[in-house]
Parts: sequence; structure tokens; C-alpha cells
Amino acid sequence: MKLKFLPTLRASSLCLHKLRALPMVMLLALPLYSHALPSDSNQQIKLLADKATYSERTGVTSYAGNVIITQGTFKMTADNITVNLSQQRSINSAVATGRPATMQQVVTQEKGLAKGQANKIDYNAVSGIITLTGNAKLVQNGASFAGNVIRYSLKAGDVEATAGGNQRVELVFPPNNGTNQSGVR
Repeated sequence: MKLKFLPTLRASSLCLHKLRALPMVMLLALPLYSHALPSDSNQQIKLLADKATYSERTGVTSYAGNVIITQGTFKMTADNITVNLSQQRSINSAVATGRPATMQQVVTQEKGLAKGQANKIDYNAVSGIITLTGNAKLVQNGASFAGNVIRYSLKAGDVEATAGGNQRVELVFPPNNGTNQSGVR
């Protein structure tokens, strides 16, 4: 498998001497690379909510109260979700808000389930990019990313985490069982 690019990690307080450990951190992040199940985009979309409003003129549908969107293995839950539809009535984008709003998807059978949560989740169905904003966290295959903003590509599996304010990006990787390797020093 050929990787097109590595994840970008930004933290304003990252010192130059700490950059030496960055290549090892990026190598540890390789288990997060993956592709979403291609069959998900061919599945029906199901939306559940306590209340729904739809504007024929704008193609915007708003859902409130225990909202759940599913499509194949993809699932998003929130207090409120606003969906923008194309002229063909397919989802262009969705914005979910909650305490927290959540998303999950089986990336591949080998990589398993990716789970994310944040105060706000922007889902661009056209590009396959999910942006988690505010107390954002993404977990997959035992590894996790946390920060103020996390951009995650459902198609490519790439992750970009950005710190905000006094917060820093946090990455946690499980131990590599089965091999005898030293940690980052």
C-alpha cells in the first residue's frame, strides 16, 4: 500500500527540539491510515429525530432531539443536525451539534471502527471529510487524537489535529504487542 501523504499535526507551542521525535510519532500513526468501506456510499440513508423541518426552496432539512443519521456502517448522533441536500436529494453536507455530537464508521474490516466526538461535527459528503470542532476526539484501532479541531478523511483515513487556546494536541498510541521495539526517546 502506497501512502500519499502523512497527517499534519499542528501545535503552536511545539518546540524545534521536539520535532526530532515527530517521524517516530508519524510512523506510530500508520495504523490509522485506511479507507472507508466503499459499500457505505451505496447504502440508503436513514434519519431519525424528534422533530424535522424541510425547506423545498433551499434543500435544507433541520432535525432536532436525539438525532441519528445512518448510512451503511456510518452513524452520526447529535442534539441537532442540519442537512443540505443536492437537487437530486442526496446529502451534500451535514452539521451536527451536541454535548457531544458523535460519529462512527467501520473503516475496513482489518482496521475496525473509527469513533469521533466533538461539540460540533461538519460532514462533507462530497469530499468525505469530517471536521470535529470543540473538545474533539478521534479513536481508531486503540490509538486516539484529541485537540480543538480534528479533520478526518473517511476516504483516505488521514488525520489533522489542531490545538486551540491553551490546549495542545494529544496523541495516544497503544503498545505494539508482538514486536520488541523501543519507545520514542
